[in-house]
Amino acid sequence: MALFKNTNISFESKNGDTVIGNEAYFQGTLTAKGSLRIDGRVDGSVVDAKIVTIGKSGKVKGDISCEICYVSGEVKGNITALDHIEAQNGSRVDGDMRSPRIMLEEGALFNGNCSMDNNTPKNAERQQQPQQSKTQKAEAKQQ
Repeated sequence: MALFKNTNISFESKNGDTVIGNEAYFQGTLTAKGSLRIDGRVDGSVVDAKIVTIGKSGKVKGDISCEICYVSGEVKGNITALDHIEAQNGSRVDGDMRSPRIMLEEGALFNGNCSMDNNTPKNAERQQQPQQSKTQKAEAKQQ
């Protein structure tokens, strides 16, 4: 079971989610403002999505940019997520992963580089707040 796994994800058309079905093939840039589930094949980039889920039968050949990415199928391209990325058992990622949190389950295959920096817009706001140095903290303790 994945550490960050959200078991409350539902893919119903009334929620405005987009599903690329098992038999579907999409070529080009896919812009999804909500959640996206890919069980078919996508040749091209996926951008602006909130949650991207690559199902066990899903294959993506291109870059993915989203908030959260769950991979159970195959991705040949780079994944950038603002919150976190999960590569689950049986998945394969050939490309770079960039996110503040990255989870690889046992049995997931990953070939590429990973970057877990905090330079995402969400974390940049936290870093802009003034931070005290060790001496300032010690002085504050003494007072």
